[in-house]
Amino acid sequence: MPPGRRRRRTLKAVGGVLAGLLVLGAGAAAWAYLRLDGNIRGVDIDQALGDDRPARATATPAPSTYGDASPLPSGALNALVLGSDSRTGAENRELGGGPEGGARSDTAMVVHLDAGRTSATVVSIPRDTLVDRPSCPLEDGGATTPASGVMFNTAYEVGGPVCAVKTVEALTGVRMDHYVEIDFAGFARLVDALGGVTVTTREDIDDDRSHLTLDAGTHHLDGEQALALARTRYDVGDGSDLNRITLQQDLVKALVRQIGERDLLTNPAALFGVADAVTESLTTDTGLDSLGELASFAGSLDGLTADRITTVTMPVLPAPSDPNRVVPDEPEAGKLWASLK
Repeated sequence: MPPGRRRRRTLKAVGGVLAGLLVLGAGAAAWAYLRLDGNIRGVDIDQALGDDRPARATATPAPSTYGDASPLPSGALNALVLGSDSRTGAENRELGGGPEGGARSDTAMVVHLDAGRTSATVVSIPRDTLVDRPSCPLEDGGATTPASGVMFNTAYEVGGPVCAVKTVEALTGVRMDHYVEIDFAGFARLVDALGGVTVTTREDIDDDRSHLTLDAGTHHLDGEQALALARTRYDVGDGSDLNRITLQQDLVKALVRQIGERDLLTNPAALFGVADAVTESLTTDTGLDSLGELASFAGSLDGLTADRITTVTMPVLPAPSDPNRVVPDEPEAGKLWASLK
């Protein structure tokens, strides 16, 4: 069936479902909207960082694929996506977030959407990269102390999302148009809400730190197993963060593929479960911190499929000061970042 006809059938079905909800349970529909909208936590990164930032790309609206609805955004953009090992809440601690009292950016990816948003490049930044961390504003009016030659993931640890964004922009010279963060528990719940995720591992894994044991081959993982795979490091290759990044990139593509295969729009219960799992553990910039803004953003990605996502890692070299750390490999790293502007 042609994509346009399939989309029209899907939207017709959704219209019927929504009409039924309005007739039979308007209160329930309102409760669902308010719950999802209230789940999202927003951080005003633009206000915190001001104008001393790389230039913002100009977004261009495209004709909407939803009839008379407002045009969906279609311009190229860059978003910083972090996975945090938050210690907040018993669920995160049970999944390996550690004791209460802090968090680090366990995973960092710059997602570049090309104009039209039908293709994307995902660039992973190794958390062990040594960087110059700038001074970052704090909520209490103070500021963090700048530091040179420190691990990349300390930016989030000392200054939260604002400092993570500022450090990435200083490292790359690229404006981060959006910020998205999800914690351990949220990631596991998302995978479970999708019915699991299918991945293929290139080698046997038996990692007693992430508590994951898998033979090489194809596996269907639940949320806790998928999280363990994303965190596996010491039993893959040379045990470096670079090998873990390869697993994470494969997992991202698998998740995008799984989302595309699930017919969520015709199954309101499944759609609500996925949306609730995502939003409950989501922190974004204020440009995405409402259900309406997230829906518009998601709608603009309708043509993006897993086979049109390119995953790469920032080129790095062993750090001269510490063989267990890395530094950007120039000029290759600079060329990569320049291609995303």
